[in-house]
Amino acid sequence: RITVVRGTFEAPDGSRFTRDVVRNQQVVAMVPIHPDGHVTLVRQYRGPIDSLLLEIPAGLCDVDGDEPVTTAARELVEEVGLVAERLDQVAAFHPSAGFSDQLVRLFLATGLREVTDSRQGPEEEHMTVERVSLDDVPAMIGDGRLRDGKTIIGLLAAREAVRAGTVTP
Repeated sequence: RITVVRGTFEAPDGSRFTRDVVRNQQVVAMVPIHPDGHVTLVRQYRGPIDSLLLEIPAGLCDVDGDEPVTTAARELVEEVGLVAERLDQVAAFHPSAGFSDQLVRLFLATGLREVTDSRQGPEEEHMTVERVSLDDVPAMIGDGRLRDGKTIIGLLAAREAVRAGTVTP
């Protein structure tokens, strides 16, 4: 899933330096926004930090030839059993640019319809699905209930889009 390489780079001043770099697959992350102002999140175990995290649904872009929006639609069904009428990309960011080239594409998912989920892997098999009000997001960040970077970015983007009227749940 990942590759570690040693790269040689040229700094803005022309000097050269080497760094170990983690090459990683791209990721899609979705914020499913319901008409009542709540969003669907997942609580799942994350081995590297030996803890449960409350997160927006997300997945690796691991099917050759699939567009990110196709992956986002598939992951939304797999993880939380939702089909979105609209998936709008609102951001793309590098979560750890100091050592990794991974790119996360963030989508707002609206016009939601429930279907049967199709969870895969040990993390997904044991995760729970929760709904949270966008109004509660700042307090949840402040008190540590939300600690995942993509989730914080996604929920703040969704909250702003709803408030600005640029997205209608």
